[in-house]
Formats: sequence, C-alpha cells, structure tokens
Amino acid sequence: MRVLGINAVFHDPAAALVVDGETVAAAEEERFSRRKHGKRPVPFAAWELPERAATWCLEAAGLSPEELDAVAYAYDPDLAPAPGPDITAGGWEGLRTLYARRAPLFLRSALPGLNPELVRFVAHHVAHAASAALASPYDSCAVMVLDGRGESASYLAGRDTGERLEVLTLQPLPHSLGLLYESLTEHLGFLRSSDEYKVMALASYGSPAFLEELRRRIRVTPEGGFETTPVDWARYAPSLRGGGGWTREHADLAASVQRRLEEVILDLAYWLHERTGERRLALAGGVALNCVANSRLWRQGPFEEVWVQPAAGDAGTALGAAMHVSRELGDQVKPMPGADLGRSWTDEELEEALRRARLPYERPQDIAEAAAGVLADDGIVAWFQGRSEWGPRALGHRSLLAHPGRRANLERLNDIKGREQFRPVAPMVLLERAKEIFDGPLPSPYMLFTHRVRKDWAQHIPAVVHVDGTARIQTVAPDEEPLVARLLEAFERRTGLPVVVNTSLNTAGRPMVDSPRDALECFGSAPVDALALGPFLLRRAALADRCNPA
Repeated sequence: MRVLGINAVFHDPAAALVVDGETVAAAEEERFSRRKHGKRPVPFAAWELPERAATWCLEAAGLSPEELDAVAYAYDPDLAPAPGPDITAGGWEGLRTLYARRAPLFLRSALPGLNPELVRFVAHHVAHAASAALASPYDSCAVMVLDGRGESASYLAGRDTGERLEVLTLQPLPHSLGLLYESLTEHLGFLRSSDEYKVMALASYGSPAFLEELRRRIRVTPEGGFETTPVDWARYAPSLRGGGGWTREHADLAASVQRRLEEVILDLAYWLHERTGERRLALAGGVALNCVANSRLWRQGPFEEVWVQPAAGDAGTALGAAMHVSRELGDQVKPMPGADLGRSWTDEELEEALRRARLPYERPQDIAEAAAGVLADDGIVAWFQGRSEWGPRALGHRSLLAHPGRRANLERLNDIKGREQFRPVAPMVLLERAKEIFDGPLPSPYMLFTHRVRKDWAQHIPAVVHVDGTARIQTVAPDEEPLVARLLEAFERRTGLPVVVNTSLNTAGRPMVDSPRDALECFGSAPVDALALGPFLLRRAALADRCNPA
C-alpha cells in the first residue's frame, strides 16, 4: 500500500510517505519554504498544507497522486468541539475544525489528480502514538504522548501490541503540560510553540525555588492523568515579553517548572508501567523533545528501555498517521530506517551548484579527512552530506562542527548562529567510545537525552559541557553513518579527542539548511571557515583571496 501522511492543522506542517509498510521519505515544509516551523499555530493558518513537502515525497518514490492508496491526515475534526454559532468564539477555534473538515478538498487542489475520498482522518494523539510505537524497534511497548493539545486532549497513554493500539487513558483539555510550558516560554520572552527548548536550557542556571507551590498547581490523578491550574508567572518573575535580560528569578522559575514536569512524567510512567507490564516505552509529542525530562525518566523510571521519536513534535504526526493507516490497510509496518529521510543531491548536482555560484572549491581525496584537518586547526566547518534529517536535530547531515577542546567555541558558535549565550551545543561521539566519556542511555543516535560527562573527560571537551555538567550527545555507529564515523576517527588521530561539536546548520530564526543553495547562502553570510558540500570543500580563506587579490 502507498500511504501519504499529512500534518497541517497546527504547526510544523510536514509530509511522509510509507510504501508497503516501509518509510520512504519524510520532510517538513519549512525546509522548502524557509519559514521556521512552516507557519504559526493559529486557526487562520489551518488550511495551509505542506504542498512542497508532499510533492517531493511522491517524486522521491516516483509516484503520482493517482497512485496513492490513501492519504492519512493527522487530525480528526469529529473529535474536536463542534463550532458554535459564533465562529469568532474561543479565538476563532471553530475555524480550525471547519478547515480540517475540508482538508480532502484542499488536498485535491494541492495534489492534482488525488481522489479526495482516499483521505482518512487520524486522531492527533493516535498519529503521535503510531509515530513512536510503530517507528521504534520494539514489537510491543507502552506508549506515552505528551504535547500542548490535539482535538480535545493533551495526553495519551497506552500499549501498542504490534497489531493495534490500546488506549488506556486520555487527558482532556484544558489540562495540558505542554500548554503550561508554552505559556512560561512566552512569559520568559521566547516564542511559544517554538522556543520551549530555550526554557529547558535556562532551567540549568537556576534552582527549583518555587517547586512546592507548583506541586499544588500541577497534580497527577488516580486515573493516570493530571490536572493543571493557570499560573500567574509574574508572581515569581517579571515578564520578559517586552524584552530585557533574564535574572536569577527567571532561571529559578524555569528550573521549578522543569522539575515539576519531570516529576509528573515519572508518576505517569509508573502508572502506565503498572497497567501494561511492558519493559519498553516509546515517546512522542512535543514534550518528548525535552531531553532533560527524557533522561530522568530513563534513570529513575520503571521502564528498562526508552525510545523517542526523533520528530516527536507535530511534524512527526505525518509519519505516524501514514504508519497507522498502513497498518489498518493490512501492511506490516517496519521501524524507521533512521532519521535521514529528506532530500539529497548527487555529486554532479552539487558540483553544478558550485559552478553556478562561481565559487572556488576543491575535491579532496577524502572529505572526512579534509574536514577533520580544518577542525583540528580550530576552524568551524559547515557540513552538508547525504539526505537531510527528519526532526529538529542536526545529526551529521546538516551540521555546524567545531573543536570541543576549546571552551571559547561555545560562545563562538552561538555568535555565528545569533543565539543566546546560555544555549549549549552538542557532542558527536563514536558509539564504541561513548560509554567511557558519557553516562546515560546508549545508543543515543537522535540527540534526545542528556548524559552526564564523566569528570575525567569534562576538562578535555569543555565546549560541549553544559553548566550542569551534562551534554546532549549523539552516538555514531560506523555501519549506520560511515562518513561521520570516519570524520570522528580522523579528528581523534589529530587531536586525541574522539568527540566533535555538532549543532544545526542554520542561523537564528531560520530553518535548518536543506538544499545546496541554502548551504551556500549560510556559508556566504556566516563566519564559517569551511563548507563540506558532499565531496567538495570550500575554504573561507580561498574565498577571501578571490575577493581581495594581491
């Protein structure tokens, strides 16, 4: 069966294609439109579809819309509150439902030739659950979905047997851990439904001074759910929505909410484990991108193994919806093959892009060795290789790389990207070396857990050690990522360090680089020393010599 999955109703519009149970392609619309998150999560934007991502997914598989067996739309308007007589009520929320009902017709316009009767609505949290359980390597597992909201719920817990999803509890709105965290994000001057990871990073600079009061406002229930009451954040720290720098009060507030989130997730996990008896847990939903909470769940929770969907946010529901419908149609759905599910270019196409740009470049015998040489000399390398990543993490395909032994490289990278200086960067490490350097769940290929940096190593890789002594690592298996593995080996031969700094190849407010054009624009505008574009290497020095001939 050929099933196209679509996420569109809130934010992070995306498309994914599953053919005969195998994930063939997945991409977010932001990578094509160059608009961060694709759109804002307002009802007026609910009609906007991931047209370019969907078209590319079909092209990648050599399919036309007429050849699809189903389109899985990750939202079920029948589960949302019915629009009342006043469409403006509740911030025009009823408009979202009306747009969702018309999605089959919108899709017919976006994908000419598509039969709108093939469109199937999949409940938002069911799509999230499928993106976790069916994409994971587990035959059966417990599953938790935590996010801001779906049609009328904010949390799903259950068990996937491999044959079907058994839903054990749904948390009705308005109670929502995700929305609570979003509101704090906005209070701290960040963009809600976008910058929640900044709150997580800021929390490391504070202490949970307001935890006891938050425990009274955020409570678990005997039915495996929770209750949240509105919080007046200004009681604890003044709003930064108008600008201004954060203080210790703001960091303490972030730390208090982060700690309470972790506690509630642990309580929910124990409830779920008791009722399923499963040893393994799969996570999805935007809250599952909170790698600090994930790590505490792994360390202190009841499950032996924890797997997190690399596109845990709403983009991942496109893949989950496609997997769910594929299973309904009788296919045996296979686990994700990896996160490199996006676009790629041949060496010939990359070289043609360089020729059109009229930039000086070279083709070294081994791009991994050449890039390692730049890194060893303390240069910053923009790394563009293979298929782009699915999800918000750069995993060695669209990355900025640096030397981890230079503490100043953290500030240097944040300056290049235009980010806040409290933001950490991540280490890449060979899987076989990870245990001696980091303490945490292994393997960790998707950068979704924080690991403690062992004391005897922290002084050697200060650029990747966060203020709390942890690092959000990515492990690299040579059989899965041979080119990145060669880069790490070459860097270690030169420096004695088996770790390289890895952060996303983009600048603040921009989506991750996806195409060669994006990469060249980023290289041209940011003070990066070299660009490894496939097998080709561009050096800043060569470009400067060309612009300023002697």
